[in-house]
Amino acid sequence: MTRRVKSPTRAQLTGVLKSCLADAGSLLASSLHRLKRIDYKSEANLVTNIDQEAERRILRRINRHFPGHAILAEESSPKAGSRYKWIIDPLDGTTNFAHTFPVACVSIAVEEDGEVILGGVFDPFRNELFFGERGRGATLNGKKISVSKADTLRESLLCTGFPYDRKIFASTYLAIFGAFMTGCHGIRRTGSAAIDICYVACGRFDGFWELKLNAWDTAAASLICSEAGGRLSNFTGHAYSIYEPEALASNGRIHSEMLKVLKRHYVRPESRAKNPARNR
Repeated sequence: MTRRVKSPTRAQLTGVLKSCLADAGSLLASSLHRLKRIDYKSEANLVTNIDQEAERRILRRINRHFPGHAILAEESSPKAGSRYKWIIDPLDGTTNFAHTFPVACVSIAVEEDGEVILGGVFDPFRNELFFGERGRGATLNGKKISVSKADTLRESLLCTGFPYDRKIFASTYLAIFGAFMTGCHGIRRTGSAAIDICYVACGRFDGFWELKLNAWDTAAASLICSEAGGRLSNFTGHAYSIYEPEALASNGRIHSEMLKVLKRHYVRPESRAKNPARNR
């Protein structure tokens, strides 16, 4: 007779998730000013030995507690497994970190049957732990958080990032940036999508947009934001997926205005192929 493996409780998953965040975060904090080995995945996409060591620590802990779980991590090959999947970015903000600019974090989420149920983002440089549990809200260092109450784009503070292919598509990305810049209080660029979305969740930013992110960049933060009352979608307003390239997060109140700007100024690659003149 096949023995049925008992599913972990949310408390068990949460305990391991938070211990992984703390361990990897401690490594980041202690390593910021150390000499680092820097490699390049592409011209603008860096990875350091600290990214890799942080991920090894996280994976060891998860595999020790939940050896049958699937894993999707930035610096490792995917691992197939059970109905649970851990989605891991051991160091979001690597370029910042490589330059000793202290804006970076560890991001870990847990999927159950394809739905993210837990997410944690830990910024060790400000000692800030953002955490969300599906259906139970979001917190910052244990205190409940919620999105801002800004009603219009013109009174909002936005944030964004630029994809690694910005040399090729700079004009497209800057057109969107310029359209938002002239219609809001200001735009910030922290260099960490996970932190950006968490800042929307706690009301520091009112809206965020970015292209070509990966699941590990947004899995935890998107849950935290939605549990804090935020709205997430792609650039057409359809339901957001961590496995698709368009990310728009807001307090919900300015979402429609942000969508209007994106619909006017973002030309999708398939549209360029049909209308090559638009890419000149």
